[in-house]
Amino acid sequence: MKATIWHNPACGTSRKTLAILEDTPGVEVSVVEYLVSPPSAEKLAQLYRDAGMTPQQGLRLRGTDAEERGLPGADDATVLAAMTAEPKLIERPLVETDKGVRLCRPQDKVHEIL
Repeated sequence: MKATIWHNPACGTSRKTLAILEDTPGVEVSVVEYLVSPPSAEKLAQLYRDAGMTPQQGLRLRGTDAEERGLPGADDATVLAAMTAEPKLIERPLVETDKGVRLCRPQDKVHEIL
């Protein structure tokens, strides 16, 4: 099974999720440091759609100015544009496998798609 994680190495939850992926037999992990290589708005939209969530639900509020900018109440296109321009606004970690996509907060959510 292939798994892609949009990862922030400075985030403990992201590191723990990556460890679960790496420790699961048969999982080939692709790591994307999204702060360095952010996903496109189209890719983010697909990830959130496949996870059954809205872009607003994928916003990182802690440590960002998302609330001050009114992003939690903004339309999808505005939120996605803000995330691609400033990837720190993307809540992490997102994991995609053939079984689906999850925002792995807490990290154990990754088991749902393994």
